[in-house]
Amino acid sequence: MKNVNITISVPASVKEEMDSFSDVNWSEAMRQMLSEKLRRMKVLKDLDKMLENSKLTDADVEKIGSKIKAGIAKRSGMV
Repeated sequence: MKNVNITISVPASVKEEMDSFSDVNWSEAMRQMLSEKLRRMKVLKDLDKMLENSKLTDADVEKIGSKIKAGIAKRSGMV
């Protein structure tokens, strides 16, 4: 796959901080961050599509979330 170049702008203060970490390959770091952000956005988009016809109410979601949290806490010995 061929790479293409993009240009980003950051405040001078951020660039100064970046320069203080000369051992970091900032191009690679940005590639990884962008790939991860895209992966997460795709997951959210897929979830939105799955839930677009859902009949669950906000109250239903809260109730399910509470049960999941309680189950995790119980399994991990926090309760």
